[in-house]
Amino acid sequence: MRRGPALPSAPVASLAEIVRKQSRLSVAETVHLQRLVAAWNVLADFCFSDLLLFVPIGEIHPGGAAVGDEFLLVGHVRPSTTQTLYRHDMVGDLVTEDERPLVARSLRREEIIEGEITVSAIRERIRVQCIPVRYGGRTIAVLSRESTPTVGRSPGELERTYVDIFNRFARMIASGEFPYALDDSVSKEAPRVGDGVVVLDRAMCVEYASPNAVSALHRMGVHANTEGMRLGELGLEDEPVRDAFTVAKPITQEVERGEVIILLRCIPMLDSQGVSGAVVLFRDVTEVRQRDRLLLSKDATIREIHHRVKNNLQTISSLLQLQARRTGSDDAKAAIAESVRRIQSIALVHETLSREAGEDVAFSEILRPLVQMVAETVSSPDRYIDFEVEGDAGTLPAQIATPMAVVLTELLQNTADHAFPAERARDQPYRVRVQLEQDLDGVTIRVTDNGVGVPDGFSVATAKGLGLSIVRALVTSDLHGTIDIFEPTDGPGTVVELRIPIEAIAS
Repeated sequence: MRRGPALPSAPVASLAEIVRKQSRLSVAETVHLQRLVAAWNVLADFCFSDLLLFVPIGEIHPGGAAVGDEFLLVGHVRPSTTQTLYRHDMVGDLVTEDERPLVARSLRREEIIEGEITVSAIRERIRVQCIPVRYGGRTIAVLSRESTPTVGRSPGELERTYVDIFNRFARMIASGEFPYALDDSVSKEAPRVGDGVVVLDRAMCVEYASPNAVSALHRMGVHANTEGMRLGELGLEDEPVRDAFTVAKPITQEVERGEVIILLRCIPMLDSQGVSGAVVLFRDVTEVRQRDRLLLSKDATIREIHHRVKNNLQTISSLLQLQARRTGSDDAKAAIAESVRRIQSIALVHETLSREAGEDVAFSEILRPLVQMVAETVSSPDRYIDFEVEGDAGTLPAQIATPMAVVLTELLQNTADHAFPAERARDQPYRVRVQLEQDLDGVTIRVTDNGVGVPDGFSVATAKGLGLSIVRALVTSDLHGTIDIFEPTDGPGTVVELRIPIEAIAS
């Protein structure tokens, strides 16, 4: 056994790349092998063996014979029902016909071949069952079931039943009927053999139920003898079983009885006459679903809290506006108006969070209404300012989004107040552009205007205005970022650049 020249150890996820580089299989044939690898965990558990997938190097003749005598190992799965033979990763290895004679024989004869060989990688004699993988009328690969020889031990009923199930699937692989052309997605929650197995016959009646399956049925209140009975006759929902038999493909569905929730996956077994039976896998997901419901309830509670906070902030804003109308001081009115804008920017964050699950928020959903709010405040028929938003800052935690919203409100307001003075001749439209960018280093925000620019000697660090003082404090303390002001390269105006490091976002 040796390594392919350009292929280091690779996970199953790179099967397509491995096959593409060193074999001549078509895209459709490669997809067929990917479906097999996606579904073969259950097969390894049923046969108590490692499963290895070999693809011949070179052109495959219609009869199955390949040019050359080398095979590429493109997939390997270990069983969860017993110990593995191989502790190291062998995916990407090239083997010769001399090393794997049964693989070559199975490919050429297009038959299931059994025997024993000595594997140099583990220096042990192992039992091998080689199964030709057929697709589109020809054999494209060989699936090798590998285990230690059984000596002096009679298998029990469970082991005999499981191996028989594997052999039925092996015949389906050899005839091109497995993996299924149409299959529901196999999620991480999908039941495994160890969770519980029920074997159904052609009439959808129970032939065998594993001890774990019996325990699952007991938890659902089913204590009757299951043999010869349909699941519907036992008081369980058998719609997924009937659907699987009808469409001849696996069906996964949750079945709930009382307080117990079972994830049921029915996998039909086929022969020349159609569906010859099925394997039903049970997994008790009661605790998982209870946790999911608790999380949903928690998310709903958090969203309700954000909604109430937003309402309270809007109430405070309304009270301040009422107070402003009662005061005769222009300075007081201006100060109250600034406070109202700051409160409304924070309320926008809570309003967005009240619609989302979790504590993260897409900042663009906050920025656009925030910019619109400032635009409506500072624009008038005599002085219209065109605000633009470009880019995306991605999803940010609430503790970052809130101070950023306040900072941008202050910057936009400050730009409108100072970049476009009333005495300036309006020889071109007033424009303010907000640019967002997120990369591996963090988030960058630029506020660019085409106004009069900053006075000589101006510095953010020494600015005395309340707005810039708030910006400076929030950027340096809450966001742990930096703020710079400079002139744009393409004309007059000012660029304010904020940089928020990734450490602040991830903390």
